[in-house]
Parts: sequence; C-alpha cells; structure tokens
Amino acid sequence: MQIQWYPGHMAKARRMLIDNLKLIDAVVEIVDARAPVATRNPDFDALFTGKKRIVLLNKSDLADPETTKKFLRLYAEMGFRALAMAATSSQKKGAAIALLQEAVQEEVARMEQKGVKKTLRFMVVGIPNVGKSTFINRIAGSNRAQVGDKPGVTKGKQWVKITPYLELMDTPGLLWPKLSDPLLARHLAYIGSIKDDIMDVEELAAQLLQELMGLCPDALLARYKKLEREMEPAALLEGVCRSRGFLLPGGLLDMERGARIVLDEFRGGKIARLTLDRPDYERQDTDVPAKS
Repeated sequence: MQIQWYPGHMAKARRMLIDNLKLIDAVVEIVDARAPVATRNPDFDALFTGKKRIVLLNKSDLADPETTKKFLRLYAEMGFRALAMAATSSQKKGAAIALLQEAVQEEVARMEQKGVKKTLRFMVVGIPNVGKSTFINRIAGSNRAQVGDKPGVTKGKQWVKITPYLELMDTPGLLWPKLSDPLLARHLAYIGSIKDDIMDVEELAAQLLQELMGLCPDALLARYKKLEREMEPAALLEGVCRSRGFLLPGGLLDMERGARIVLDEFRGGKIARLTLDRPDYERQDTDVPAKS
C-alpha cells in the first residue's frame, strides 16, 4: 500500500517549529496511546535537543491500560516526564498542568530569585490527528484552538493563554520526510493520522481486521458475527459486510461501506481497548518509498 506521506506543507511546518524554539521553555509532545511508537516523530529528538520534554499519551481511554503503563515506564527511563490522559475528559487536567509546571520549576525558581515572575511558554507538537488542539482546549477550559477529527486542521501556530503566566503554542501536525517502516505506517493509517482519501480504504480495513484477529480475536468475533479466525484479510472484510448486511443492487457486497465502518468503529473504541504498538518495537529501516 503506497501512501502520500510528506505533503509540501510539512516542510513549512518544520521551519516554523525551528524558528519558534527560541520563544519557548519546554516542548509537550502528544502521542496516540494506541500507537505510541508510530505516532512519535523520530526527528523530534534531534529537533528539540536541549529543551525540556514532556510526553502525553492521549486517547489512553481507547488503549490497553497495561501496555500504556509499560510505555510510561519506558519514557521515564528515557528521561521524559510522561502522563497518560484523554484530552476529551477533564479528569487529568490538573495533573497535566502540574506536570508542565514541574518540568520548568528550576527556571521559574531562578527567575524568582531575580524578582521576575516568568511567563511559561510551551510548544505543543505531534503528528497529525493525535489531539494537540483538543489537549490545549481542555487545559484552557474553552475552545480556543482549532479542532477536527481529521488530520491537517491546524494550519499555523496559535498562541493560547492559559493563565497570565502560562501560554501554549498549538502547531500543525508534523510528519517526517521518509516513511521507512510499513508496519508503523499501517498503524498510523488505522488510527487516522493519514487522510483516508489518499489510501485504498478497503485494503487498509482488511489489513486492520487481520491484525485485530491476532490482537483481540474474541472481541472481533463478538463484534462481527460472520467472521472466522482463519480467514484471509479480504475474506474478513467480506465477513463484516455479511455481518451488517451491506449489500449493493444485485446482491454484491458493499466493500467500501464495510471498510469505512471497520475503521470508524476501531477509531471510536467500539471493537476493543487495545494498543497496536509494543514498547520494545524498533523501527525498521526498509526505505518504503512515498507515493509521488
């Protein structure tokens, strides 16, 4: 499956991030808790060298709780402050603000000794559709940043004042130039970080069903009654269509409708709470070419 991976506006977004690094005290990286490896931009480590880093595993309400705990331990070992949360809920709002303040407390204390009340500025970064703007709006308590359920909603930087001394910069989702791991690419596509309209959704949904049959077979079989464990990917998608009665005139199966239902229900957490990535997974360097 070929994917249009690095559209032209990504290079502009990257330059914008670099140009604004001097304005901020720390970086908040949002990743999707269902795919924490796939949704971490590998360029960020070099890009943000020298900056305090916080990693937030957003959408943790859709992920496997035990695997999320493993990722939190991994980030701690890497020297990052980390928190699992669901930005659609206020439950972890206080913990998130406390984590941000903790990350820069030494600088705050140093400025207070000089009699200066410092305004803390954080850059919120991540790949498309991980929930950056939703997180900012949750912390702000109002809809101040643009939000959408598709990648590419935020077009440029937006400063959002949380308190008189705390500001967050919302930034466009940033991918990396070369896609080199086909498994992680599929995971990104499954969760919606790559636009559906540039992919073959039937192929994508069939591959997702095959992966889910390995990860959560009981939940999948309970959701779609006409599936069987040993089915091939295409047969699994056909089984979904039969389970839901998705038929076209003449009795043909409506495969596109079935594919979109599978993707929508997976992304909405209706099949199972699960995490696609594993903490010990290492990115593969197979140089998968982007579609031109």
